[in-house]
Amino acid sequence: MDLIIYLIFGALAGWIASMVMRTDAEQGAIMNIVVGVVGAFLGGMLMNAFGQPGVSGFNLYSIMVAVLGSVVLLWLYRTLRYR
Repeated sequence: MDLIIYLIFGALAGWIASMVMRTDAEQGAIMNIVVGVVGAFLGGMLMNAFGQPGVSGFNLYSIMVAVLGSVVLLWLYRTLRYR
């Protein structure tokens, strides 16, 4: 059951980040999930580096951290891809 919740959480965070970065037309559902899950991990690492808690469950704060990490991930991808 936890795996399904993480996949839904990743899809939601990845979809929101792709809307913010305007890459939604380039990505499919699977890519949104991957970006969301990796972004949640990246966002948690970034928040821990600043002394704040990372992803702590299925709540609004964790979604914001995951979206932040996903936006950073998409920004890095676009920067390195178009170089």
